[in-house]
Amino acid sequence: MGERNVRMASGTGRWIVFTTVLGSGMALLDSTVVNVALPHIGEDLGADLAVLQWTVNAYMLTLAGLILLGGSLGDRFGRRRVFVTGVVWFAAASLLCGLAPNAGVLIAARALQGVGGALLTPGSLALIQASFHEDDRARAVGLWSGFGGVGAAIGPFVGGWLVDGPGWRWVFLLNVPLALVCVPVALRHVPESRDEAAHGRFDVLGAFLGAAALALVTYALIGAAWWAGAAGVVVGAGFVVLERRRGEAAMVPPSIFRSKTFTAVNLVTLCVYAAFGGFFFLAALQLQVVSGYSALAAGTALLPTTVLMLLFSAKSGELGERIGPRIPLTVGPLLCAAGMLLMLRVGEDPSYVRDVLPALLVLGLGMTALVAPLTATVLASVDVSRAGLASGINNAAARAAGLLAVAALPMLAGMGPEAYRSAAEFGETFRRAMPMCAGILVAGAVLAWTTVRAPVAGPAGAGAGAGAGAEAGDRCHPECRVHCGVQAPPLDPGGRGGRDAGR
Repeated sequence: MGERNVRMASGTGRWIVFTTVLGSGMALLDSTVVNVALPHIGEDLGADLAVLQWTVNAYMLTLAGLILLGGSLGDRFGRRRVFVTGVVWFAAASLLCGLAPNAGVLIAARALQGVGGALLTPGSLALIQASFHEDDRARAVGLWSGFGGVGAAIGPFVGGWLVDGPGWRWVFLLNVPLALVCVPVALRHVPESRDEAAHGRFDVLGAFLGAAALALVTYALIGAAWWAGAAGVVVGAGFVVLERRRGEAAMVPPSIFRSKTFTAVNLVTLCVYAAFGGFFFLAALQLQVVSGYSALAAGTALLPTTVLMLLFSAKSGELGERIGPRIPLTVGPLLCAAGMLLMLRVGEDPSYVRDVLPALLVLGLGMTALVAPLTATVLASVDVSRAGLASGINNAAARAAGLLAVAALPMLAGMGPEAYRSAAEFGETFRRAMPMCAGILVAGAVLAWTTVRAPVAGPAGAGAGAGAGAEAGDRCHPECRVHCGVQAPPLDPGGRGGRDAGR
């Protein structure tokens, strides 16, 4: 069966949606529950705070550094092949995480998980976009997003139950049976597709330098090693020089940043997702270490943000399409900042209704107002032929921002290596960290208000999240079959949908 000819009503169409939801759901579920499991991981392995930071960041590091390369591999060698390879790799690394005898093995296994995630994450949405008939593509992406949102919603329940019940290791071991279902279905029912025009060398050196720069800076922030920070800056400069020299053959072609809107929205992304990464890392610890919540209660307590996004993200995308992205990208971060400041009320023995819930509702409203218009604007700010690349770069920026925030915030807030073992010490440093997160969000709001101008035009097709922006329309490539009708896929309520479309 050829590319872009599968109909939604067919058996093959339903199997494609099922497979891509199951595969991407593995990575989504894993990211949802690991933060909740951190105190138990630390207690079981006798680990300090730095180990908990690396448990989160080892995964984010390899994922952020390799996700663009993973999308390119799918285009060249077959999207189904690379997706299946990613699922198998992710499951094998998850098994190693679940069996890890010590912190070092766990961190190494998490890094391997990130490699698998970089292969399967872009492939899940790319398979849908490459396989379905044009008339059914928006509906298929909508189903993929909706089921992803349901997965994000049940994640805290499943993760909390596993951590409090069988133990934290089952957070990782759960991925193995999911993969055992996903792989045979993909091989039997999902058609292969590739980009026949893809050619040239892969920018492996660029991917390595980008990941190495992130690793060195992260190590400097967690380990307070100035030499690593200096080396990270040097390697990062080398990455920029390399990408400039390689031009359009680069993993991150510099020409894509000629779009002022694309550049501005990615800077806003760095601010927003740095705050989100730091908040969710620290909030899960605060609720358990200081407030005395169980893992299940802590995961469930954070659920309102996901529910609000699940219910209202589509409406938020429609509103952003009508009024343009500037207001949502300004108001959303300000609401999120207010929600994080309200978390200062959450200390020992808090009232969930009076203290925790209001903060999370305000935060959830801000995320709902912000995330869908941000993704739509990223896709609408470039030519249609570069929509996948733009989404991949924006996704990598978001992951890198969260990675650096998890590394930097504990140091900036003055958290000691054993802070998470003391309710008094962790609570004090948490109160210092929340205003920092809020300040980053305010900076993002100011940046959006002063730099994001181009409105998102009308929809490019039925069910599209946004059409092409004026800036993209002014720079159509000659080979465009339509006038840059960017079909922005709906963002799933977990904030990963359109962002996870690799090249």
